Amino acid sequence: MTPFPPPVHPYMPLVITHIAGGCIGILTGYTAVLAAKGEALHRAAGKLFVAAMLIAMGVAVYLAVMLRGQLPGQIPNIAGGVLGFYLVLSAYVTVKRKEGTVGLFEKLWLLIPLAIGVLYIQWGVVASKSPLHSFDGYRPPLFFVFAGISFLLAALDVKVFIQGGLTGVARISRHLWRMCFAFFFAAGSFFLGQQKVMPTWMHGSPVLVALAVAPLGFMVFWLARVRIGRRFRPGAITA
Repeated sequence: MTPFPPPVHPYMPLVITHIAGGCIGILTGYTAVLAAKGEALHRAAGKLFVAAMLIAMGVAVYLAVMLRGQLPGQIPNIAGGVLGFYLVLSAYVTVKRKEGTVGLFEKLWLLIPLAIGVLYIQWGVVASKSPLHSFDGYRPPLFFVFAGISFLLAALDVKVFIQGGLTGVARISRHLWRMCFAFFFAAGSFFLGQQKVMPTWMHGSPVLVALAVAPLGFMVFWLARVRIGRRFRPGAITA
């Protein structure tokens, strides 16, 4: 199979936009996690990361919708793209929102992970009952795992709403882990999911695996610094 099969050809400008957005997102993501938090480089890289990721994921969802029925694996990609879009935007809103306050975003957008979780449960059940024990090329455990992640995100949003907003370490932690998890989505999708477009000698390389999972390592490191090392002052991270 070629990297871009015939059904994709009419959408190549959008595919290039998606790839460019993803590459910029990965580069700025690594810059943001390595830069001193709260400094100019971190803020600039963070803003570029948000813009690039929203473009890349928005285009990915559109392509998945348009290619549904023509290429396998597009139905879960729709939900996955929306979930990634939600993670980036909610992480950004967390540091833009005044401490200890809740806006319309938090009141309405918790419906997104709830809806996605329900979809993943439904798809998991369909996959379980299928003769091939899969749905659109994916096994049941994948759907149920992402359903659990989606419901966890919704529960955390409900907690924020009940508390009336976040302050201090809790606010910074929410921003960090959501950004890093979205970053992991992008890095994993590229370094592990797109090896077909890389030179053959790179396929299966441990370096690619390390680059894909590194965002999770950075997430753990910075969360530890926030909660244990007291690296940040309240309001140190701004976007």
